[in-house]
Amino acid sequence: MNQLTNERRTQVIKCLCEGLGIRATVRMTGVAKNTIVKLLAEVGEACSKYQDKTLRNLSCKKIQCDEIWSFCYAKDKNVPHDKRGQFGFGDVWTWTALCADTKLIVSWRVGDRNAGVARNFMDDLADRLANRVQLTTDGHRVYLDAVERAFGSNVDYAMLVKLYGQERDKEATYSPAKVISCRSVCITGDPEPEHISTSYVERSNLSMRMAMRRFTRLTNAFSKKVENHIAALSLYFMYYNFCRVHQTLRVTPAMEAGISDHVWEIEEIVGLLNAN
Repeated sequence: MNQLTNERRTQVIKCLCEGLGIRATVRMTGVAKNTIVKLLAEVGEACSKYQDKTLRNLSCKKIQCDEIWSFCYAKDKNVPHDKRGQFGFGDVWTWTALCADTKLIVSWRVGDRNAGVARNFMDDLADRLANRVQLTTDGHRVYLDAVERAFGSNVDYAMLVKLYGQERDKEATYSPAKVISCRSVCITGDPEPEHISTSYVERSNLSMRMAMRRFTRLTNAFSKKVENHIAALSLYFMYYNFCRVHQTLRVTPAMEAGISDHVWEIEEIVGLLNAN
């Protein structure tokens, strides 16, 4: 990236963090498309390394987990036969763990929606926590074994199981079905009923759709390569955790969690490239 100054890099990253797509960023900054993609990959890797190192020994008390759908290359039904079954072609799920008190994204994983990814996700989450937590997930059954393997009995774990009504007609495919009932199921330990919730992490999923162009539904703004998809997520979580002031907290999630003493500027994210 020698051809771009730090000022130009910062300009590009600001556009991406504000939800612009690659082509819109090209038009806004005048930087070539391939250069932006290369910068995104490098910054994403730097952000991933920094967060992996920094988000450790966290004193969270309540964790909410969820998964959000997206796709790469093409939707499942349109994936060519020679690429079907390969990760990065078709459905891609992002697993997130959010601290309900600080709103910090503690851990995240990109992969399929299967038991193997669930185990890796929960193992990583458990490694980042300093104490026993109350954990809430949705009713996805792969969480049961994953949580038990990662935490054992050292967790207060409950599932929030939602029952949905009939599917919408074809003209409203992307509208969510109506929730007709909701029940909490205690799995391990003694979770407090009033804190059995996935509301915060579900709201976080909405923020992801609004802040990353490649998560927008019913457009051609999807990720063409899963590597770029992961890089965009890494940059987003860095921006969300360290740069963006939470409207309710009035500080960033990282500040609320005690792992940062100030609101980061985009220039500091770009500076992680030099640190590496």
